[in-house]
Amino acid sequence: MNPTTSILRSVAIAGALFTGAASTMAASAPEDLFNARILPIFRSENPSSCVQCHLSAVDLKDYILPSSEATFASLKAQELVDVDAPEKSQILKFISMGEKDYDKGARMIHADMRKAELEAFSAWIKACCNDPKLRNLPAPKQMAKPASPDKVIRHARKSRIVDSFKRNIWSHRMRCFPCHTPYEIHDNNPKHKQARQRLKKMEENNGVKFTSRLKLFKKTPEATMEAWIESSRDSEPDRLPLINLEAPVNSLIVLKPSARLPKQISKGKFEKPSAVIPVSHLGGIKMHKDDFSYKSFIAWIQDYANVVNGKYTSIADLPADNWHPSKHMIMLNHAPNDWPNMAPVQLFVHQWDAKEKNWAKDPVAFTQGKVTPKKAVFGALSLLRSRSTEKAAEWTPDDPTLKPGKYLIKAYLASDETLQENPIAFLGDKHFQGQVEVEAKWGKLFPKRELVNGEKLRK
Repeated sequence: MNPTTSILRSVAIAGALFTGAASTMAASAPEDLFNARILPIFRSENPSSCVQCHLSAVDLKDYILPSSEATFASLKAQELVDVDAPEKSQILKFISMGEKDYDKGARMIHADMRKAELEAFSAWIKACCNDPKLRNLPAPKQMAKPASPDKVIRHARKSRIVDSFKRNIWSHRMRCFPCHTPYEIHDNNPKHKQARQRLKKMEENNGVKFTSRLKLFKKTPEATMEAWIESSRDSEPDRLPLINLEAPVNSLIVLKPSARLPKQISKGKFEKPSAVIPVSHLGGIKMHKDDFSYKSFIAWIQDYANVVNGKYTSIADLPADNWHPSKHMIMLNHAPNDWPNMAPVQLFVHQWDAKEKNWAKDPVAFTQGKVTPKKAVFGALSLLRSRSTEKAAEWTPDDPTLKPGKYLIKAYLASDETLQENPIAFLGDKHFQGQVEVEAKWGKLFPKRELVNGEKLRK
């Protein structure tokens, strides 16, 4: 939503609510307060302040019924009202959540609306709780609540989407160094001298406007995500959106780093890079289609698109969203000769469950890479958390590090169109190529990658 539009809507609705409050200052009857201050929210065609924290799935009006009595009975039955301490009611906490938003601008835009809603509900709930008849109302046949389950509502929270962005995209930003990561370049770091020179030359050849547009990664993941979303709202005829909500695989943020150089005109000179299909990239290929970074980027974009397009209606629709990037890298060498070059391969890491004396059913980590001409597959591990690995896992999201020990590595080869049809899919039994036990040290970064001998794979 355009910030200006949001402000105007907030001011208009807040004004109506405050006007209603002024006309009923002397009134304390729950029904009067409801009609003057709650019904305007229920009848409004504009979204409530919920849109500040939730991108879809919930609106404050979802919790309101046409009458004061029915609405209070519904909220009380759902334990969203505390009849003994009205000021501590859960529905009021929901409305107040926007005050903790990391986005200062969003907090300011929705401040008047949020205040009006909070004061309206606080006054009405307090009046209801002072009425013995209303306090003892039984649960109504009809409940006022969002159509989506609570888990779907939480999945659409902006804070959850930011956390996912940090894990799936921000963690891979150094693949775009130095052209798109200006805040990672430091003048006092001698190792960055070449990067500074490269950017200076690029600015000389293409102009300040061009290099300014390159600065994709901002100071923080929050600012980066907001900037990408904002820039993608209004598409340009000669430029695909960074985030393509209709076709995530055609998002410029994945097409550019997986594209080749534009046509060379002369030594050191290239045609203007294309931002439409076929896309070209002055930085050349920074990530291969179907490698671990590509998969993470697509996973976040697909999830974000599904949230804002309202595609999630049940818990079964939700993705696991449980990938946690680590600094562990794994490399399977001596891969079978019949594995085609550049074919995608997924490697899954299973932990030994000492209690069950067996390998954990669900993997604790995975990566995805392509078969190189030297018959090797490598990638950075993303650690996974699931119900079955929760007990055995010794790592936490704050410290995604595997401990040395005995692990089982399973290899899966994309021998069909599965990943073309769904780039974020995990390959299944029909793609299984074999497994091998390893005593892993789990060092960090490529120099200390975990080597796995592909010749030892056994089905």
